[in-house]
Amino acid sequence: MARRKHYNFYTDEFKATAVALSKIDNIRAKDVAEALCIHPIMLYRWRMEIRNGTLMSKPKQINIDPKTSAELKRLKELEREHNLLKEEHELLKKAIQHSLGQKKKSSNL
Repeated sequence: MARRKHYNFYTDEFKATAVALSKIDNIRAKDVAEALCIHPIMLYRWRMEIRNGTLMSKPKQINIDPKTSAELKRLKELEREHNLLKEEHELLKKAIQHSLGQKKKSSNL
């Protein structure tokens, strides 16, 4: 397997903003990482580095736009509802297939 020739380098401000986004209630770090196109492990490492004080020597106050926060929460809720509806749809398809199979068996007797 060939090694990567290009690596992304992120600023401390970007890392701090990503960590701040991951700390919003009802938002999973995995979703934030996916939205920012980074690997979740990187985000978890950045969170640890900020906790230990190694990422930013002087922690800056990162302000997250309330609209962005609300939009992330709304998106998360919509994704949850969508997954629930997909699950219900699959169950209904299986139930229909099962009932059609029962009708065929009973008509063959």
